[in-house]
This record gives sequence, C-alpha cells and structure tokens, in this order.
Amino acid sequence: MNSEDFNNIPLRIHAEINRGNLGKAIKLLKALRPPDQSEIISDLKEDDRLTLLLKLEPSLSADILEKLSDEEVVKFVSGISTEELLPIIQKMQPDEVADLLGDIEPEQAHEILSKMEDTEQLKPLLLHPDESAGGLMTSEFLALRKHMTTAEAIEAIHRWKPDSETVYYLFVIDTNNKLCGMVNLRQLIIAEPETKIEDIMSTDVIHVKVGVDQEECAQLMSKYDLLALPVVDTDNTLLGVITVDDLVDVLVEEATEDIQRFGGAEPLKESYLNTSVFTVSQKRIGWLLLLFVTESLTGTVLRHFADELQAVVALSFFVPLLIGTGGNAGSQTTSTIIRAIALREIDFKDGLKSLWHEMRTGFLLGLGMGIFGYIRALLWGSEPSLAITVAVTLFCIVLWANILGAILPLIADRLKIDPTVISGPVMSTLVDATGLLIYLSIARVIIGL
Repeated sequence: MNSEDFNNIPLRIHAEINRGNLGKAIKLLKALRPPDQSEIISDLKEDDRLTLLLKLEPSLSADILEKLSDEEVVKFVSGISTEELLPIIQKMQPDEVADLLGDIEPEQAHEILSKMEDTEQLKPLLLHPDESAGGLMTSEFLALRKHMTTAEAIEAIHRWKPDSETVYYLFVIDTNNKLCGMVNLRQLIIAEPETKIEDIMSTDVIHVKVGVDQEECAQLMSKYDLLALPVVDTDNTLLGVITVDDLVDVLVEEATEDIQRFGGAEPLKESYLNTSVFTVSQKRIGWLLLLFVTESLTGTVLRHFADELQAVVALSFFVPLLIGTGGNAGSQTTSTIIRAIALREIDFKDGLKSLWHEMRTGFLLGLGMGIFGYIRALLWGSEPSLAITVAVTLFCIVLWANILGAILPLIADRLKIDPTVISGPVMSTLVDATGLLIYLSIARVIIGL
C-alpha cells in the first residue's frame, strides 16, 4: 500500500461509518498492520473512534488501545460504560491496564476493578508511579526455579506460550522468589534434558529496583542491549519484567519531551494535530513571557550605554552579529553537555573537567571567530579600533557562552531540574544580555568612549 492510499483510509472509514456501513469500515481497518491500525484510529474523529473500537473484537481493540496515547485512551474510556469496557480491558496487558486505571477518575477505576475477574497480577502494579520501573514493568512473565531441569523449563515455556519479546531471556528465582540468575533460550535448547538450571544460569543479572525512574531503565537496556530487564524490591524479590517494546515507548516519550523543551515550550501530552490551539498556546505562553522578561535585560544594557552608541553609531551595526554568535555558541555547548548528561557520560562531580574542556574549546573557537570578525569589520570600512573591539568581543563572548553552557546544565541536573529547560532560547537570551554588556564595556576601554 502506498502512502497516498494509506492517507486516504481515514476518510474512507469515516465515509463508511456515515453510511452506516460499519462492516466495510472494519474490513478496511483489519487490512492494516496493528501499528497502522492505531495510527488510523488516532486520526479519526472522537465519535468515529468510539464507534469503531466498540464494534471490533475485544482483542483487536485492546491491541489498538495499547498503542494510543494516554489522553486518547482516557477519552475513549470516559465515553463508554464499564460493561462495554470490561471485555476490552480483559485482553490488555496488565501493565497497560494499570496505566489506564491510574489515568482515569478514581471512582471509575474502582468500579472497573470491582468487576474484573482476575486482578492478582494487576493490583501490585497499581502501587507504583507510571514513570517508575514498577509502573513500566509487566507482572505477566515466566520465572524458572533454579532446581528445575532444562526439560522441565522447556515444558513450562510450552504451557506458558509467551509473547515473542519475552521468550529470549528467562529469569531464575530461588524458593523465596528472589532473583538469582538468568538463562537464555539457546542455553535451554542445547543443554542436556537433565541439566539443572542452576548449572547453566548466569548469576550476573542486570536489574533495577522498583522505584527507579523509567529513563534510567531505558538507558540501562540501551547500554547493555537488553531485551528484558527484571524489576525487584528491596529484598531482591522478582516483581516484574520490563520488555523491549516498553523501552521504545519510553525513549520516544523522553526524546519528544526533550525536543519540545529545547524549543522553549512545555511538552504536549497528545499528538500535535490532536492538541487544541488553546492547549498549545497554554504550553508556550509561560516560556514566552519568561523569555520576554529576560530579554528586557538586553534593553536595559542598551539604555545604559545609550551615550556610547550615539557617539559611535557604527557600534550598533555589529550587535546582531555578536549576540547571534554568542547565542549559537552557547546552544552548541548546552546541547553537547545535555546529551552527555543523558547518556550518563558526565555528572555534577565532573563539572570542573567539563568546564576546563569547554574553556579550551571556547578559547580556540573564540580565537577563530575573533580573526574572522576583525577581517569582516575592516571590510565594512570600520576604523581599526572598532575592528579590534569586535574581534576581542567575539573572543570573549564565545568563551563566556561556552563557560555558561558547560556549567548551567550540570547545575540544573544537580538540582533535579530537566537540563533541557535552560537550553535553546533560555541560553540565547542569557548570552544576549551578558554579551552586550561585554561588547560595550570593551568598547569603552578600546575606543575610549
């Protein structure tokens, strides 16, 4: 199916629903792969989405709901009765159900729980925040006993019939349900049938505590190329497993938040086109006001040096060039430092090393930009003294921007503030004001104003 045909499917489904031909609409949807089905459902109007999901088989509706955003699922759930919802929820993964129940009204969640047949796997998941390892894990997993034979383990796998993403690694527990090892499917297959699991398992198991943040879990799985990550409590009791499909969701979510914050806006909870204009404006206005206030520092500096600017009008010609270069240099540094923090390459204790590294980098960059700035000023017909002022200012501003870019993200991370908050527009605004102060102060000394 080409992209043009795919883009027309929502319109065709909507048309079939309006004609009352739900069978045709369902047939169009079923012809797609599961991720595409979720995308199409997300693009439909809310009423059409509700109509279609209720007419699909519960298992298919469950698969689609698991791929939709939390906000879209909440809208769907709030629009139907508990009796209509139960068959769908019973087909969802326990961790997905736990997330859903945590997002809806407590009264509705309690009603759903009271009518569900089996909540043993679900209730432990409701105790943990959504963005923690406990909220991310699934309690639907197979754990092997260390005294089992490989033949018994393979028989257990046959009975369990696991999903594809959970079968490659199997975790081993002792008689007290404490995590003690791990085996992979290949080891089970090639070992002799009477071999004990404890004889072939690896005891070096990477795991996380139940309260660890989801981003740290994703980093661990990415760093060690894990397909599954066991979650334990303080006593090392195995509580659940985080699978690779959950990892992808977390990485997308965290990357989306960081990118939106880089632009100076609060993250959107829904997809862009499904977010109202009012909500988008609400997410941006706070940062715009903050940046507006901080930008007023630039105006304050200009007013303070008004006499100097009137005396040498040519000084103002270089203002955009200088503050633009400083802002760009600062943004380059912050993006590099923030990425290093995210990858756990550096933290606060590496602050002095990071500062020294960026100071040397800023020195070289400032020297190069200063030379180019000097030549550019002369080509514009400026006096040598003004050209020297521009060159020295460029050197100082670039060095200063690198220093700020190296320090501020680490301080923010130390204070448990998302480092991306001080990136992009915030850094540019800060460098603008301080850069002007540096420029006009240097002009006073060199030109003698």
